[in-house]
Amino acid sequence: MRPNSFSDMSEAPLRHVRQPLPHDSAAKHVQGSAAYIDDLPEPAGCLHIAIGGSPMARGSLMAVGLERVRAIQGVVAVLTAADIPGKNDISPTFDDEPLLAAREVIFHGQPVFAVVAETRDAARRAARLGALTIAQEKPSVTVEDAQARGETVLPDYAFQRGDAPATIGAAPHQLAGTFRIGGQEHFYLEGQVALAIPGEDGSMHVHSSTQHPTEIQHVCARVLGVADALVTAEVRRMGGGFGGKESQASQWAAMAALAARVTGRPCKIRLDRDDDMAMTGKRHDFRVDYAVGFDDDGRIQGVEMAFLARCGCSADLSQGVVDRTMFHADSSYFLPELIIGTRRLKTNTVSNTAFRGFGGPQGMLAMERIIDQIAWRLGRDPLDVRKANHYGPERDVTPYGMTVEDHDVGAAILEQLEASSDYRARREAIAAFNATSPILRKGIALTPVKFGISFTLSHLNQAGALVHVYSDGSIQLNHGGTEMGQGLYQKVAQVVAEEFGVGMDRVRITATTTDKVPNTSPTAASSGSDLNGMAAQIAARQIRERMAVLAGEHFGVPAAEVQFRDDHVFAGNESVSFAELAKRAHMARIHLSAAGHYATPKLHWDRPNGQGRPFFYFAYGAACAEVVIDTLTGENRVLRVDILHDVGHSLNPALDIGQIEGGFVQGMGWLTTEELVYDKDGRLRTHAPSTYKIPVASDMPADFRVTLFGGANREETIYRSKAVGEPPVMLANAVFGAIADAVQSLAPGRPVVLDAPATPEAILKAVQAVASAG
Repeated sequence: MRPNSFSDMSEAPLRHVRQPLPHDSAAKHVQGSAAYIDDLPEPAGCLHIAIGGSPMARGSLMAVGLERVRAIQGVVAVLTAADIPGKNDISPTFDDEPLLAAREVIFHGQPVFAVVAETRDAARRAARLGALTIAQEKPSVTVEDAQARGETVLPDYAFQRGDAPATIGAAPHQLAGTFRIGGQEHFYLEGQVALAIPGEDGSMHVHSSTQHPTEIQHVCARVLGVADALVTAEVRRMGGGFGGKESQASQWAAMAALAARVTGRPCKIRLDRDDDMAMTGKRHDFRVDYAVGFDDDGRIQGVEMAFLARCGCSADLSQGVVDRTMFHADSSYFLPELIIGTRRLKTNTVSNTAFRGFGGPQGMLAMERIIDQIAWRLGRDPLDVRKANHYGPERDVTPYGMTVEDHDVGAAILEQLEASSDYRARREAIAAFNATSPILRKGIALTPVKFGISFTLSHLNQAGALVHVYSDGSIQLNHGGTEMGQGLYQKVAQVVAEEFGVGMDRVRITATTTDKVPNTSPTAASSGSDLNGMAAQIAARQIRERMAVLAGEHFGVPAAEVQFRDDHVFAGNESVSFAELAKRAHMARIHLSAAGHYATPKLHWDRPNGQGRPFFYFAYGAACAEVVIDTLTGENRVLRVDILHDVGHSLNPALDIGQIEGGFVQGMGWLTTEELVYDKDGRLRTHAPSTYKIPVASDMPADFRVTLFGGANREETIYRSKAVGEPPVMLANAVFGAIADAVQSLAPGRPVVLDAPATPEAILKAVQAVASAG
């Protein structure tokens, strides 16, 4: 096994940027000393909150009996919708989801009342005693249920180019089918938690485990009926987010804020794992109906794809999520004529939400599934069909009208990984193994990644940062990005230290808080480093330029010739320590604080017409996965994975490799072991680690090779780096493709009916279907 590696990507000697520095809290994580919200000392008089949820998924709420709840010793207050002074709405956009149910219930476990007690134990015990009278109705649980009722959370939406049905009908070959893609639980290590502390004049300070502090501020202010300026949201770190804390943290922060307002005391809520899984949204699951026409080489001539999304009980972020599914339904391939349509269906299940990749993985997986089916129909290697359809010269316009200007990067990665992974020889070896192995079968797949980087809601593509230089030369850094373990704080600190030419020990990273940097965008869409790194650089440069003028005047050289490096400031043949210059600047009454703001350029998107440039650039990658399956049990094991991934000129190669490894394994879990099961009554049955299986250490491939693709981002990003948070999830498509390849080896040329996730049960079902077809 070769070690994970990265090439020398530096264009100029840099002290911090592009160096593999450890995560800023790595030592604290190992020691257990990193403070999360539940670790903070509880203020005097702190109360605890537990939720009373609906025992039914759909119905009219007739009565809420709380007498027994209030009688429990230690209970201070019991909250219902009637106690909300502002608006009973926690939705991010569409005004369609209440904090507490008032007239109807719309999913199993929906919060109806909240118990506020002296201890968490008392609150939890009391919450079980609520007597809810509900006129039950039959819930919609599946996309078929919602289709039958005609219930959607948002209007249908589609991209269209040419006459796809006619082109498909005239093509030399046609395929049609249905593919189901399961959802995924975020399973962050730190569950949803919030601590609200009331202040004077109706103000509220809310500590929240959130990716979007500004959304916490907005929702809490809305629920309390106060101005945004009276609410401060703060987060130092999260124990994972993965999209599950972009919009969904708002409900629990607002619950804590409401309780603090009613009682006048600090209030904390921390969901346990079962409640967290039952009451918070997941990755959207889909049914995909498709038809495709193609030529003898497997080149697609026309395609129709209908994505039926189970959005849950409210819109939440489904507009952006399902739009991104459409943006990535081309995967890495040019589609001459197409219809990519979506239905956003309303079901009586918890509202699905953001999840790493934000809908993109589902779109890409569906297209990779189509590519495999084409290859099997023609008896060709799926990699050859992928190459035949890959974006290239004069085949470079996406379904939404954006030109793929750097398709050569994706093609080069595909070719380089094909060679470095020894794909062709391994495929021959696998064929030889399968020829003499009736029970164990191996499969291999090499799949590409092309992922658009930017928020598709254009106004979110901005960030602010605040930098202070103190008179002793120490630096304080604050920005709108949040830290959920991905290393964003460290990367931005590296940028600031580089700008001032000082050691990392001089830069103090502070918690993200809305009273320092306002109107922040969520840390999502893989844009955290791009946006906040640029904003922090802009702020630091303002201060550095002021200091350079002072140094230039003092030493008699132009400010442009002043250099900041090695903890000193150099002007001609003279130098002074950075700390000394900071002191002199203060004495000279020079402002040593600056706010930086960055807005991503070149973006425009006309959603009604489905045309524009919604992404600043694309991140590319490819993965080659080899698996073995047991045809008697359906069990599988990933034997080897080779990854080549494009991060531009990496800000921090060590952190980026960690993100690639983690993203891949999370994607592998989504596609192999993580199965969400709802019963006919809308109750989530896989609501704990005993029934929901995330990957563990033993599921890691024994041979796992990750290499960073060399080359700068062609767009002007921070130090020409590229985003790395979400794209690696889609590298796991290779694992799903390899499993399907192993099944297909049992009967070459026959279609494989295998839905995601490819659990042992699903694999065994696919194996039996292939066998029975013969």
